[in-house]
Amino acid sequence: MIWILIISALVLISAIIILCVNIFYRRKISAFSKELCRILDDMTAEKIPDFTIMEDTLDGKINVKLKRLYEILNGKTAQSQRDKEKMQSLVSDISHQVKSPAANLKLYMQILARQDMEEEKRREFLELSAAQAEKLEFLMQALVKMSRLETGIISFEKEKIPVTEIIAEGLAQIAPAAENKNIDVQVNCSDGIFVCCDKKWTSEAVFNILDNALKYTPQNGSIAVSADSNEFYAQIKIKDSGAGIPESEQAKIFGRFYRSGTVKNTEGLGIGLFLSRNIISGQGGFISVKSEPPHGAEFIVNIPLA
Repeated sequence: MIWILIISALVLISAIIILCVNIFYRRKISAFSKELCRILDDMTAEKIPDFTIMEDTLDGKINVKLKRLYEILNGKTAQSQRDKEKMQSLVSDISHQVKSPAANLKLYMQILARQDMEEEKRREFLELSAAQAEKLEFLMQALVKMSRLETGIISFEKEKIPVTEIIAEGLAQIAPAAENKNIDVQVNCSDGIFVCCDKKWTSEAVFNILDNALKYTPQNGSIAVSADSNEFYAQIKIKDSGAGIPESEQAKIFGRFYRSGTVKNTEGLGIGLFLSRNIISGQGGFISVKSEPPHGAEFIVNIPLA
């Protein structure tokens, strides 16, 4: 009889223990579910969840994973917002830049439509219209390049090439204009320097800097181009004899559409240096500038060695 009572007692105790364990884990699961729902609700509402980090428990480990997931999603959201703001800024800048030549072209067309205009005046306005059309075409081409660079569409096709080839292509493009202004272009490049870059785009970057130097170098001035190397980079140096760049503006000149108030009368859009910087930095290089007005400016293009 006593054994029956003992067995019954043990069965009862076991049942009570199982019931207690069941209640305990149900409460734990319920608490965890509520906490998980709270975190997910905060994430859905774009609030910063209050994560309870206890890495030595199962709850803590899951919370760590959720916190990491939140950080990743939050980072993607922030990046998406930055991309959206960048695109809005780009569209705004494009609209502003296109507005002026488009308005001028429309005005000239209205004037040319007059029947009583003298032939000489008509030719004058036709030339002005052609100039605005060329400016608009140049602007659109530059904006396409800029947008491709900013959105990461361009894929640089790097190859091993002599730095002298890049310089030669840039110089060939400015030669006629330099001759018209009687600019003395001096070239001093070390032989045997090879760089790893996209030839087409890097030549474009160097040309933009040469073109910039040409614009701000006065008649009968000079431009010195040299190439050397250090341990990591080939250095293309382009020095002009223009008015120079004030120190307060040297950090701004590579900005999109930035133009100093001192050069408003010089033709330009403020895109060339911006493009050059993005092309070179996109290939692991960088551009710096030295200037002490009124003794000209020197741009140093650093391109990774091959």
